[in-house]
Amino acid sequence: MTLAIITSAPHKVKDGKYYSYGPYVREMNIWTKYADKTLVIGPRDENNEIGEIDEPYNQSINYTEVKAFNITSVYNILRTLVLFPFTSFKIYKVMKKADHIHLRCPCNMSLLGAFVQILFPSKRKTVKYAGNWDYDSKQPWAYRMQQNILKNTLLSKNIKVLVYGEWKDATTNMVSFISATYRNDERVSFSKKDYSKKLKFVFTANLVVGKRPLLTIKIIESLRKKGIDAEIHMFGDGPLMDEAMLFIKDNNLSDSVFMLGNQDRETIKTCLQDAHFSILPSKSEGWPKAIAEGMFFGAIPISTKISCLSWMLDYGKRGILIENDLDSAVNTILKHIGKGDDFLNEMSKAAMSWSQIYTLNKLDEEIGKMVVK
Repeated sequence: MTLAIITSAPHKVKDGKYYSYGPYVREMNIWTKYADKTLVIGPRDENNEIGEIDEPYNQSINYTEVKAFNITSVYNILRTLVLFPFTSFKIYKVMKKADHIHLRCPCNMSLLGAFVQILFPSKRKTVKYAGNWDYDSKQPWAYRMQQNILKNTLLSKNIKVLVYGEWKDATTNMVSFISATYRNDERVSFSKKDYSKKLKFVFTANLVVGKRPLLTIKIIESLRKKGIDAEIHMFGDGPLMDEAMLFIKDNNLSDSVFMLGNQDRETIKTCLQDAHFSILPSKSEGWPKAIAEGMFFGAIPISTKISCLSWMLDYGKRGILIENDLDSAVNTILKHIGKGDDFLNEMSKAAMSWSQIYTLNKLDEEIGKMVVK
């Protein structure tokens, strides 16, 4: 069976091996193991520097390079219009060779892929929609167009659209699907934590506007001002790193806010194992991997009410749902901390029990059902 993967994840090559963003590759290594041959089409990383967060494909792949594109400026729009026919033709050729087509959505590449897959109604297809499916939320027009094509069962035939959470507007080709980071043998038993002493928070995300790292730091600062002995370990890198570091310096937070940059999976795992809370007050999410990873080890999740997060947190029974503004978020967290150790440990246990259902082993089993006919 020949599997074709259409993705926007930048690829790098070293010593004959292809690398890309670690969490993406780990999942792709499950999909590709069910294939005799794997075709991957996506952009090439111009720097080609292998970072801590990058991992290699386990299986050999046939890689087709395309130019990355976006529509963030007049120049980029004109450039994209020139690239569209060439990129679409490359996608068509890759899809034509495949027995099973797998699209990674939503992204620029998958927008073209969503159109091109219409030409192959008889081929088996899966779409991993890794963004926020909530049709009532504000979405970029390109994401909304992809949703409309994929949920249209006349245009998208013989396809399963894998979405995070459960949605009232689900069509017959949509399947509720969960991602995973850890294996069955990485499960740990629940043990109670002491919430009366120093509280350890963990943030794991790119340092970009949408993930709100500065709001996260301000939440910790405000909790400390209100008498909560709290510290936060922040993993990730991005354009807001310098601004975050300056804020920490200007507000004398270096002893409570630790900026750790991109780290490997094991380093993050070790940090999560004794964390009290994992926090992600982001503006938009698909599958909030950082939240699920924290829950796996009993770190109580703190998140905004977006995408599938309310469903993940069972509407506040296995996590703390906060509003978008600082004061409200801090007051909600304080209210929960004030309920004491017994309440918080029950919430931690509920979070762990739910997250530990969704392991890489289970993900492997579910992917196998999708790919193997």
